[in-house]
Amino acid sequence: MDLLCNAYSNASDDDDDEEQPKRQRVSLSSSNPPKRHLPLPSPPLFDLETQAPIPGRYISKRQRSLMGPTPASLPYPVPVPSPFTLSGSISDADIHHSILSLLKSEAKSHLSPNVTSEKLSATLCGHTKAVNAIHWSSTHAHLLASAGMDHTVCIWNVWSRNQKKACVLNFHNAAVKDVKWSHQGFFLLSCGYDCTSRLIDVEKGLETQVFREDQIVGVIKFHLDNSNLFLSGGSKGHIKLWDVRIGQVVHNYNRNLGPILDVEFTRNGNQFISSSDVSHSNVSENAIIVWDVSRQVPLSNQVYAEAYTCPCVRRHPFDSIFVAQSNGNYIAIFTTTPPYRLNKYKRYESHAVSGFPIKCNFSLDGKKLASGSSDGSIYLYDYQSSKVVEKIKAHDQACIDVAFHPVIPNVIASCSWDGSILVFE
Repeated sequence: MDLLCNAYSNASDDDDDEEQPKRQRVSLSSSNPPKRHLPLPSPPLFDLETQAPIPGRYISKRQRSLMGPTPASLPYPVPVPSPFTLSGSISDADIHHSILSLLKSEAKSHLSPNVTSEKLSATLCGHTKAVNAIHWSSTHAHLLASAGMDHTVCIWNVWSRNQKKACVLNFHNAAVKDVKWSHQGFFLLSCGYDCTSRLIDVEKGLETQVFREDQIVGVIKFHLDNSNLFLSGGSKGHIKLWDVRIGQVVHNYNRNLGPILDVEFTRNGNQFISSSDVSHSNVSENAIIVWDVSRQVPLSNQVYAEAYTCPCVRRHPFDSIFVAQSNGNYIAIFTTTPPYRLNKYKRYESHAVSGFPIKCNFSLDGKKLASGSSDGSIYLYDYQSSKVVEKIKAHDQACIDVAFHPVIPNVIASCSWDGSILVFE
């Protein structure tokens, strides 16, 4: 064993002695110093923000997010439109004295006006889309409100000698369907496609209350004797009675109806009439319903059995009847007392509805009934005979709403699908 160990140890020593001179010979024979092996330079990093990507190169989601365009800094903040734009005045100070005296005198006694039709006539332009409804103020009879598909409500100082558009209300963020003046002061109620009804103080330019629903609100109506109560009807067939003082619903009227098209209180205020869309139903018995306000139950739902929807219902100011604008191109007559019968022997038919939400209204004395028409005309009917008294070509497109002035009997306002509003004798 010792011999083997010595043999292996001698062999390893000889190898080391032989390798050492070789390393020395290599180092001595080279005249240049040995080169250092430096690490290879890493490729330049790709600047994702400044350099364009190489075509065909894979780019990860993180890199694509870094390469995305950075939002440009705005030098100035984006202007937010004001919800209240005052462009004129709601005061009657700049109205011609003859018209102003007429308004005040007519409020006390309905005298014949001595004012020419040219002074009473007015063309009101300001809406950029269709106008759905107009309504005169009963307490400030020189003011007219209009609701438009352009998301705005316009207040018009109709006979102002300066600026007729008094102010624009932009509180809704969708099309406005209906508008009604309150019986108290300058308060205005509007509703629309943003599923809200909004109470506005026009004098202060403030939104005082918002009544939110889970449906498009298509129609609103103040109670005749109590301005703190109003009805609202919407696209889901729900009718609600709201109390402004508490801002909540006090009554619900539900009967699996289609979209509510119109509501109207009877003269005593204890009942109201609703009109709903029955075009998607096989039964038409719910087209017009008479409701009990306090008990929240329908008194009759078989008032109108025709297969037509009625976009408008209006009660007569004195007689116990109400009328309903029918998509059958006529106005039907009903009694407001049980059993709420349809008059099968008389109707008002010369105008055309053609699917538009055409409205109608009675005059102050109840002797005339005015209706819009899809041909842009206004049809004036005699209430008793149901014959056409006068046809007035007012608009180029469908005439949607007509409203008699609350003080001057021979003044009427109309609005159109083209956005125009006219006031004339």
